[in-house]
Amino acid sequence: MWRPTLTIFRKVILPSLKENTFSKVLYSTKTKLPKSTAKLTLVSASVGILIGAGYGGYTHYKVNVNKRNNVIETDEYAFLKEAPEYKAHYKVLNETDFSNLQLILFQYRTCPFCCKVRTYLDAKGISYEVVEVDAVLRQAIKWSGYKKVPILLAKVEDGYQQLLDSTAIISVLETYLRDKSMQLRDIIKYYPTTRYTNDSGKDVTDITNKYFVMLNSATSEKKKIIEMEERDWRKWADSVLVHTLSPNVYRTTEEAIETFKWFEVVGGWRESFPAWEVALMVYGGAAAMWIISKRLKKRHNIKDDERQSLYDAANDWMSAIQKKGTIYLGGNTPNLADISVFGVLCSIEGCRAFEDLRQNTAIGNWFDNMKKHLETTKGRVIPL
Repeated sequence: MWRPTLTIFRKVILPSLKENTFSKVLYSTKTKLPKSTAKLTLVSASVGILIGAGYGGYTHYKVNVNKRNNVIETDEYAFLKEAPEYKAHYKVLNETDFSNLQLILFQYRTCPFCCKVRTYLDAKGISYEVVEVDAVLRQAIKWSGYKKVPILLAKVEDGYQQLLDSTAIISVLETYLRDKSMQLRDIIKYYPTTRYTNDSGKDVTDITNKYFVMLNSATSEKKKIIEMEERDWRKWADSVLVHTLSPNVYRTTEEAIETFKWFEVVGGWRESFPAWEVALMVYGGAAAMWIISKRLKKRHNIKDDERQSLYDAANDWMSAIQKKGTIYLGGNTPNLADISVFGVLCSIEGCRAFEDLRQNTAIGNWFDNMKKHLETTKGRVIPL
């Protein structure tokens, strides 16, 4: 734990100090914070960054210190003979769910990748339990060797199967729902995990075939074209759209704190975590992500006007739907691309950036139609 932490300190905090970053955080002309808040921000920012308290679904941000040769290795999904100890915060129960799935979702409420999985489960009318993971200590997933969210545990014969990566989770479950002659443990063999060192010397974990739904039946040429379009837009949601979020919701220190305040409310942090941890997540997370978002902006070639990149992405999406002349990309009902894009966007629904997005693009009607559709398919929420 210490080596990555010290690397983050060296590569993130020290350069920021040289640029007088913290004075910008505390004394920005756009943000007038009380002295007590400013002090807490400074303390929390230092601690928050040191332990990687950046929230909002961007836990994949990592400064790697273990350089390995370009050795490629595969790893099977973890299988547990017994369920780990966990405390579900709520469950979604759908009386019309005939999937025979028993699922536990470990998540951050506003993580875009977790939102994708929830959107899929709700769209398919699947029941599931939800465990909120604290962004600081991550005690809820200490049982897993995989330290990112979402993690989905599925009850299978003789134990529990761990599923990971939001896109792969959706593809695995969709394959299962379309062909129940296959069991989950057999299906995941089509989606092997792969760890490798990329050209930049960073360790990367990915899942082969994760954008494909595996079917045994023959597919017509027309169907193949439709499926290819769906895959392309799912990839776009992961490789383009999601990268416009961080530079926008953490654009200024004021917006960063507003965003984390919304995370606090919608995520029920005060009901789930100690007060000191909530304060650390809000102010430490906001400061950390404000800094990190600047690097993400450069890495993903976001325009100087961050909002314009977000608007451009939304316009590209809506243009594709308008060309089809349908309510959704999937026609009269959402397909996996609609589900993925909606999942990504609903993660920022309470942020200023989303309000601006609705006012400056035509995405509002599609988004509202998605919400209405999900209200007809999802189960009822039962607090635990």
